[in-house]
Amino acid sequence: MNAALRLVDLTVSYDRHPAVHHVSAEIPAAEMTAIVGPNGAGKSTLLKAMLGLVPRVEGRVECAARRIAYLPQQAEIDRAFPISVLDTVLLGRWSRFGGFGAANGTDIHDAQHAIEAVGLGGFERRPIDTLSVGQFQRVLFARLLLQDADLVLLDEPFAAIDSKTVSDLMAVIRRWQAEKRTVVAVLHDLDQVRRDFPNSLLLARELVDAGPTSRVLSPENLLRARAMAEAWDEQADACDVPMRLSA
Repeated sequence: MNAALRLVDLTVSYDRHPAVHHVSAEIPAAEMTAIVGPNGAGKSTLLKAMLGLVPRVEGRVECAARRIAYLPQQAEIDRAFPISVLDTVLLGRWSRFGGFGAANGTDIHDAQHAIEAVGLGGFERRPIDTLSVGQFQRVLFARLLLQDADLVLLDEPFAAIDSKTVSDLMAVIRRWQAEKRTVVAVLHDLDQVRRDFPNSLLLARELVDAGPTSRVLSPENLLRARAMAEAWDEQADACDVPMRLSA
């Protein structure tokens, strides 16, 4: 298997208590993979570890991608800043023009095209704090389109949005997959995972299984994941592995 990401004995700790414990798995390139598991299983932590956003205690992440795009949970985004839909989408090109540069005509054209592609044509000048949750999620997907990444990481992309928006955004994700981009998404709806994501990684602080969704989401694996999550001791002794910040 051609892997876009390889996790090797990965442990992530908060206050020396492991949140993700000794996970080894491969994420196939040019495929759609869901990260699933019970509440508190470490799914979002694992996604952030792939990006290097949380310190890891042990293990490593091997990534073959040249460009990575990341969609955090909406709750982590401050929408109070006075910025328009167009300017928010243009932030997808931040790496090109930086804090002191300016978007050129091509950037603006591409941003407008991305806004139309997610069904928000005509919203370019709307302040983002006037948008519904579903409309704002469309804006964030338009920003991802401008990043032109070969690896896209999505943290709960369909939380609290309507079914029409879910359907439209899934069409964007399928387009990415058709373009041979790798998509990894933290998801809760197992029916949707079975329907739309051919690969899954089932997590309960530790890895339960990773591979084809039809195998990973077996009743036996789901039962095991729930039992592992319920048995996890939040008051267990702290991890004694010394912190290593290098790759």
